[in-house]
Amino acid sequence: MGWVWKSLNSSIGKKFVMAVTGVALMLFLVIHLAGNMSLYGGKDAFNNYVGLLEHIKPFIRVIEVILGLVFAFHIFNGIRLWIQNKQARPLPYSVNGSRKNTTVFSRTAFITGSIVFIFLVIHLQSIWYVFNFSGVEEDLYTLTTDWMRVGWYAALYFVAILLLGFHLNHGFQSAFQTFGWNNSKYFPFIKKFGTFFALVITIGFGSIPVYFFLLGGK
Repeated sequence: MGWVWKSLNSSIGKKFVMAVTGVALMLFLVIHLAGNMSLYGGKDAFNNYVGLLEHIKPFIRVIEVILGLVFAFHIFNGIRLWIQNKQARPLPYSVNGSRKNTTVFSRTAFITGSIVFIFLVIHLQSIWYVFNFSGVEEDLYTLTTDWMRVGWYAALYFVAILLLGFHLNHGFQSAFQTFGWNNSKYFPFIKKFGTFFALVITIGFGSIPVYFFLLGGK
């Protein structure tokens, strides 16, 4: 199995792991957003959705473990690639040609990803952990919407989602480039669809704090 580790540890292997885990996380975002949209249906609608998940809780726990591993691999390889790129270019070029050959999304991918990760930790601790393990007797709708009405949390959530959109716009295109879909036939569509996907995720999640904090949603 040494050749497998050697392959995954290569530059191409790291990018492949980033692409696969990135696509898996994007699929999770779609599913998570679909569930969160039931917040707009009110307390009963959202808690009924949560109740359905409670019926398959052992399966959900397995998915959470897998998802945690996917996050870990994605973050670990992202850091390794960032360090690798820094080591390959320890001194700045006299003329920064990278700006002509890359987008602002790719140049800031490590920064946006890091900020989103920090928010994710806060988000999991304040809602997911409290609901599942703290012993607090409070329904998830009330717990979630109460946090969304807290000014600093709503602002942090909204900013993190905006940065996630930037990260997704780069990540979507980068993943399919790694899969070899960067030819002139497919890539223009992939770029447009990636931007569309990033916008849908950003608007979908970003609308939640706007609705509950700014618009006084019930």
